[in-house]
Formats: sequence, structure tokens, C-alpha cells
Amino acid sequence: MFRRIYDWMLRMAGHRHALWIMAAVSFAESSFFPIPPDVMVVPMIVARRDRAFLIATVCTIASVLGGALGYAIGYYLYDSLGQWLVHLYGMEGGVETFRQKFAEYGMWIVLLKGLTPIPFKLVTIASGFAAFNFPLFMLCALITRGARFFLIAALLKRYGAPIQDFIEKRLNLVAWAFLAILVAGFAAVMYL
Repeated sequence: MFRRIYDWMLRMAGHRHALWIMAAVSFAESSFFPIPPDVMVVPMIVARRDRAFLIATVCTIASVLGGALGYAIGYYLYDSLGQWLVHLYGMEGGVETFRQKFAEYGMWIVLLKGLTPIPFKLVTIASGFAAFNFPLFMLCALITRGARFFLIAALLKRYGAPIQDFIEKRLNLVAWAFLAILVAGFAAVMYL
């Protein structure tokens, strides 16, 4: 099952529109889409290590701009669209907890949560809902998302061949581990 998806993603990584598709996924993930852009970033960099930092740059910019949309959803549309999205992902308790913590730890929440598997859309919507300082939010989002995607890019650029060999030899293990991390991120939001 995972082999076909992996092979398709590697083929798409070389597609002439791959960078823009990845940017759209990154933008959407920061505000409403459930799948993180890593599912495209990793195969794209593995396939084209010479473009690792371009891919990280585009992904970071798109993620931060998507974060601005997530912030706007939380700030302007929380009572309608924001609550619907939060309910769709089963994160009602998570948003209220974040809102209460923003007064004291807002900057650190954005910086730390942007690096974790906790869905970034929750952070962006909660930031808007808590009316966290928007310019500071954008700066923190740029720092944390940039750190995440540039770290991935640097590691894959440097160690891409061994990582690709590892992924291809243990594809099922890697895919299940990725899914487990994704589920753990959602679970952490719901239960922590």
C-alpha cells in the first residue's frame, strides 16, 4: 500500500508544478487541512536534494501565510468557521486551553508548537481567537516554521542518500511511524 503512494510522491516531486502543489498543501495545513506538508517536502527533497533550501523556503513562506489565514479564522470567524474546524478535528478542549495560556505564554506556545507534530492550524486559530499580537505571531510563525522546514532540508540535503535507502528498505515502518506521529499530535491536543 505505502509503496505505490511513495513511488507516486517521488514522481510528483519531479513534476513541474510540484513546488506550487507543496506550497498549497503547506498553506492549507496551517489553517484547515489535516495533512502536514512533510508528506510532500521529504520526497521532494529526497528526489531533488539540490533544491532542498528552495523547497524549505517556499514551504516556510506558504506555511506562514496559511498561518495568517488560520489567525484570521480564529480572530474574525471563530464563532462560525473556527468552531466548525475545531469540532471537525475534535479539538474543542485544546483551543480553550490554548486561549487561556496565551495571555501568559503566547510567544512560547507559537514557537514550540510550530516545531511539534501538534497540528499548526490549532495554534494559528487559537492565536487569532486569543487576539495574540499579530506581528509577533507572524514573526514567531516564521521562526518556528522556518526552523522546522530548514532543519528537514539540511538533514536531507546532507544525508539524503542514506535516508532514502533507509526509507525505501523500511517503507512500511516509516509510513506507520509517520502516521503514529500524526495521530499522536492530534491526541496530544485532545488530551493534554
